[in-house]
Amino acid sequence: MKPILVTGAAGFIGYSLSQKLLSEGHLVLGLDNLNAYYEVQLKLDRLKSLQENSKFEFLKMDLADREGILNLFKERRFEKVVNLAAQAGVRYSVENPYAYIDSNIVGFLHILEGCRHYGVQHLVYASTSSVYGLSTKMPFSPHDDADHPVSLYGATKRANELMAHSYAHLYGLPSTGLQFFTVYGPWGRPDMALFKFTKNIIEGKPIEVFNGGKHARDFTYVDDIVEGVKRVTLGKIPKANSSWDSLRGDPSTSSAAFRVYNIGNNRSVELMRYIEVLEQELGKKAIKQMLPLQQGDVPATHASIDDLTRDFDYQPNTPIEVGIKNFVKWYQSYYDTGRSSIN
Repeated sequence: MKPILVTGAAGFIGYSLSQKLLSEGHLVLGLDNLNAYYEVQLKLDRLKSLQENSKFEFLKMDLADREGILNLFKERRFEKVVNLAAQAGVRYSVENPYAYIDSNIVGFLHILEGCRHYGVQHLVYASTSSVYGLSTKMPFSPHDDADHPVSLYGATKRANELMAHSYAHLYGLPSTGLQFFTVYGPWGRPDMALFKFTKNIIEGKPIEVFNGGKHARDFTYVDDIVEGVKRVTLGKIPKANSSWDSLRGDPSTSSAAFRVYNIGNNRSVELMRYIEVLEQELGKKAIKQMLPLQQGDVPATHASIDDLTRDFDYQPNTPIEVGIKNFVKWYQSYYDTGRSSIN
């Protein structure tokens, strides 16, 4: 049995997916560059947990290392690849654009070249709801236009979808893009809202609430996301759509072996409700600093998951009340904090 390559294995979703695959008996080769975008110790602790399983192998490598990536594919001859490694974050992309080109464009090209030359049967890769940018049609659908992103992060992920399509068309590389919608849960990223909110509320510091609290997000619990990614990775490989019509231009499918899906919770939750649930779990009120909409941000997201449900029986079932409770329990244990009485 050949290992499944999971890039970004020390990251939030990569770690969680690797754990899921390992628990079901699969071999996993995890790749990560362990960069310092957020605290490296959290990544190391995720890796430590993974390395307790003998079916897991770790390799420290950067996707931008062209020779290293191609040699890895040549030596290991992977059949399935899940590319979750990327420079993430909408706001960070405004100040640090080159990091996104190096990882999300150059790095993804190296993954595509490795898959092309060394017989990969299926490439699954992370995209994002940020590709929808200026779109106000809700829910977002992979069948709709996604050519007006408002952040460089979103633009690089849309570019990944287009690059994957070209390789599916030119070289017959089957690929599936998954547009993630605001993933949260235990072992999450410190740069994301839930992590920041929890830390600041516990420490009695203000939380930054952008867009005057009028945000709404399709918050998706990590276990639901991982179940969907696993089903796509291990399930049917995309085939050319013989009925695809170029005049209609459906971007989610093609005459090549290419698919793009939304993967989310299929509902939008107001940010203020999200904060309210977090306050209840922490037993402490937040000090809210209301701020305007940030550059590159969008007011609302909402995923249409009909295609993923039809093709892979994807059924997210974790409400925010359960998901936030699980996150808070993990956070308090990991950082050894206690529960406060409500203020």
